[in-house]
Amino acid sequence: MASATVRRISECFIKPLHDLPPDAKQPIYFTPFELIYLNANYSQKGLLFAKPSPPENHQFSITTFLEDLRRSLSATLTHFYPLAARLATRKEENPPSYVIYIDPENIPGVKFAHATVDVTVSDILTSTDVPLVVHSFFDLNNAINHDGHTLPLLSIQVTELIDGIFIGGSVNHLIADGTSFWHFMAAWSEIFRSKQQDEYSISRPPIFKKWVLEGSDPVINLPFTHHNQFIDRQDQQAMFQERFFHFSSAIVSRLKSKANAESNTHKISSLQAVSALLWRCITRVRRLPSESETVCKLVISNRRRLNPPLSDDYFGNPIQSVSGTATVEDLMTRGLGWAALQLHEAVVNHDDTAVKKWVESWFRSPVVYKRSQLFHPNVVHFGSSPRFDMYGCEFGLGKAVAARSGYMNKADGKMTMYPGQEGGGSMDVEVCLLPEYMMDLECDEEFITALKSN
Repeated sequence: MASATVRRISECFIKPLHDLPPDAKQPIYFTPFELIYLNANYSQKGLLFAKPSPPENHQFSITTFLEDLRRSLSATLTHFYPLAARLATRKEENPPSYVIYIDPENIPGVKFAHATVDVTVSDILTSTDVPLVVHSFFDLNNAINHDGHTLPLLSIQVTELIDGIFIGGSVNHLIADGTSFWHFMAAWSEIFRSKQQDEYSISRPPIFKKWVLEGSDPVINLPFTHHNQFIDRQDQQAMFQERFFHFSSAIVSRLKSKANAESNTHKISSLQAVSALLWRCITRVRRLPSESETVCKLVISNRRRLNPPLSDDYFGNPIQSVSGTATVEDLMTRGLGWAALQLHEAVVNHDDTAVKKWVESWFRSPVVYKRSQLFHPNVVHFGSSPRFDMYGCEFGLGKAVAARSGYMNKADGKMTMYPGQEGGGSMDVEVCLLPEYMMDLECDEEFITALKSN
């Protein structure tokens, strides 16, 4: 698997099908939620499909399939036009400032690449390690130049396997979180499957009007004299291993019930229970001193936490992370329910007041996170969500057989959450750990016991 070579066949840029109306050509400015992640790598997610089985297989044409993908993508970009645009930067000397925004006047399009690789769907699904070849299913656009010239904000790579198709997207994390990316994918799927070839309406049009804190300027000036003061280009990461672990609906239900019973409540969610389990087990295999502090971070959307709430169709990156914090000794001795309750309380306390208080604080002292601040040896960090309707995105090939991600934004302790392919509340968790920790996790008694079906 590791020696399999992805061969680039073709590449082009896809623009929106129709010209933008005048009101859509105004600059789109970023919020504090987004600007803090200016240094984050592109988010990379995709879906693996099996090619049609005989006798339908002889009717499948990759040429026709690619044409349909390009046509429907162009139509989808008419609705999601910022994805086809580019970033721009306006710099001022006195007072010093940088204003970074999306420029809808500059729409070169989304990069669309076609590639092939000589592996099978089974190779991807049965490999113990997340195969290295999967990382090549994504076009690696990952740089921002602050002179007004940028790389595509979204790239799509369609990779043809021997018996399958992988559709992967790399999106600039400034402009879209997981909610927005899967909203785009759902709309693309909807248009692709539409029987009315000349009708390109979608059931959930995106909302691009940005949330603005009352009384603040929607145009945010970063108070820096040089981009080196806030841009972090270092991308050196320790070698880590990736594994996928499947939590069936029965396993998830059992963990949720156990966590709630131990904490004498009914408030702990399935996600909090599974996250607490991994927090405990990973902390154990790291063998940290008992008095040291360990942190579990959950990335959450602010859409429904604001008052009034934002629509789920709000397009952007309105995310923050909340944390459960404990000493290693407390985490190890107080049980699953106690750990899950720490996460539950962190989520509950992240309300409208807390969000707006953070924004007000950020305006007093604007900061852009460096990549080194996003991960820490004592942190377990959860991203993505099993609530995203990934498997609802179909492109004429039936339901995807798996969802996968590229190597960007990963490090020791990074967990990526997915819905289970069979649905019903099941989950898949992609775990990234240093090799010695991964080996111990797979032998950890609490972890092994939790994953048993009976």
